[in-house]
Amino acid sequence: MPLVGAVVLGIATSLLVVAQAVLLGRVIAGAFPGGKSLDEVSGELWILAAVVGARALCAFGFETSGRLGARRVVGELRASLTAHMLETRPAGLRGQRAGELVTNAVQGLSSLEAYFARYLPQLVLAVVVPIVILIYVFPHDLAAGTILLVTLPIIPLFMILIGLAARTATERRWRTLSLLSAHFLDAVKGLQTLKANDRAQRQVESLRETGEQYRKETMVTLRIAFLSSLVLELAAMMGTALVAAAVAIQLINGGLEFSTALAVLLLAPELYLPVRMVGQQFHASTDGLTAANECFEVLDTPAAVSVPAAPLASPDPRMGPLVLERVTFAYEGRGEAVLDSIDLTLSPGEQLALVGPSGQGKSTVAALILRLLDPQSGRILCNGVDLLEVDPKAWRQHLAWVPQRPTLFSATLAENIRLGRPDADDGALAAACADAGLERLIDSMPQGLETRLGEGQRTLSAGETQRVALARAFLRDAPLVILDEPTAHLDAESSAEIGDSIARLSQSRSVLLVVHRPALAAAADRIITLREGVVVDRQVGR
Repeated sequence: MPLVGAVVLGIATSLLVVAQAVLLGRVIAGAFPGGKSLDEVSGELWILAAVVGARALCAFGFETSGRLGARRVVGELRASLTAHMLETRPAGLRGQRAGELVTNAVQGLSSLEAYFARYLPQLVLAVVVPIVILIYVFPHDLAAGTILLVTLPIIPLFMILIGLAARTATERRWRTLSLLSAHFLDAVKGLQTLKANDRAQRQVESLRETGEQYRKETMVTLRIAFLSSLVLELAAMMGTALVAAAVAIQLINGGLEFSTALAVLLLAPELYLPVRMVGQQFHASTDGLTAANECFEVLDTPAAVSVPAAPLASPDPRMGPLVLERVTFAYEGRGEAVLDSIDLTLSPGEQLALVGPSGQGKSTVAALILRLLDPQSGRILCNGVDLLEVDPKAWRQHLAWVPQRPTLFSATLAENIRLGRPDADDGALAAACADAGLERLIDSMPQGLETRLGEGQRTLSAGETQRVALARAFLRDAPLVILDEPTAHLDAESSAEIGDSIARLSQSRSVLLVVHRPALAAAADRIITLREGVVVDRQVGR
């Protein structure tokens, strides 16, 4: 709809441009010394004022419709990007740095407003206005019309040649900006590590070098933009000068009326103006287009999680075993398989521990069961139903997950705990906090459960963060619980306290426990050891 409105407004604007030039020519010619008085041309002056006002309203409509269209398109693109990340690649994008993605999705897509609000409307004017002007000029002045028709293509030709260089320079500049954003984000996240390893100064130098590179790329882009403006202005000026010369010769020879000559002379720069403005607005919109292309590349990445067109009803882990049959999985870009034809069975109410060194596929097993990834081969069944035939959202309703590095969002403590069950009442929330051992933390907070967490707010220790994740699992009350290294980053005392909470959480539930520490694994019903993606040992636990 905004594009249709732009076309309608473009036609109206082009007609108003011609009307304004014709009226202005008549008024000036009529008021020429020895001509009509001001009162005699007052009617035409009022019409001229109305035309100028209508043209201003059309320009406002162009800007408004463009901005509305830009907001809708940018909003839909951001929503599509978020949905793609959450629905089809919930385990994240490998090879895509967070700083680059954030820069493209936020700052980059915001730059698309210039494309939709200015460039596209100007492109419509650049097509419609010259056609309408030439339709008027040719019957009144064949020589001037021919000059305009011949010189007009020169401007788009220069635009294309300069635009190719501008696009390449802009892409280089935007890649440098994305790299700078990623570097800065890495530096902020790793401040303590950099200081502890005496690498802070090196990081500062790296940021300075990238910033200097960005400055150079920006200056190259600006030089191209200024060169483009100079060339376009020069071409338009030469075309207008030729028209003025042709009109002057015809006036001297008496072959053209004064009012018509003025109208043609006024229309000459109006013909070149929208075409010149297309070149200027193109430079203003290239950042947004480059960022949009980067986002489309992300959207084009294959889905890591399939969603069946006609999903089966989600099985209940309480009603049958969870079985992995000869499951194989390899991450993109890695030659060897992380999991190689493994077989596992988790019976209802059983506690199964996966042990083994880091990088042997334990967390990948958890991600596959969570449907954050799909196996390359083999099947994952629950109560005889292949989980690939089930909607991942419906399956995850039966699961609670406690990762080794839980994420706390910028929200209140209560909202962070209610993440998996937003409709939980205060009683259920209090019970989950008690089961997770959060009472002491809540008492120490100024607003209790309403204390805000996140950047710039209250921060929690690793043990406190793990307790919040356990409280989420208690509140979710799912029949299948996946615990991925819940005590990996805790000291012995915190690990013991967390272990007590895990024991309460594991009662009457199926539990998959991914661990390093033998103490937690010993409490499981069965222990399976993974090494290099295969099962090398099976033991009975407690």
